[in-house]
Amino acid sequence: MQYLALIYNTEGADDVEWSTLIEQYNEFSQAAQEAGVMVGGNALQPVSTATSVRVRDGESNITDGPFAESKEQLGGYYLLECKDLDEATAWAAKIPSARYGTIEVRPVIVFD
Repeated sequence: MQYLALIYNTEGADDVEWSTLIEQYNEFSQAAQEAGVMVGGNALQPVSTATSVRVRDGESNITDGPFAESKEQLGGYYLLECKDLDEATAWAAKIPSARYGTIEVRPVIVFD
């Protein structure tokens, strides 16, 4: 079963320097790949680069920025292949930003 681990954090508010955080992410990614659970993953550009698209009554409305204001922003994700939610949350707890922000784990619906 696949799970999406969404990484939320307050931009620029980590209690660790950037090079250390990147090293921690590289170590996590390598461990997840070696265990065969990592399907994919990417970091996202800062929330200031976001564009939101809404269609209402057939009209597109495109605005700069995220859809919702919040303290934590979506900064990246991992797509994990795990036997169950317990395994997925155990891997999510190992994601470095779990110590500074929030990792949301959601099952992926696979359409045939």
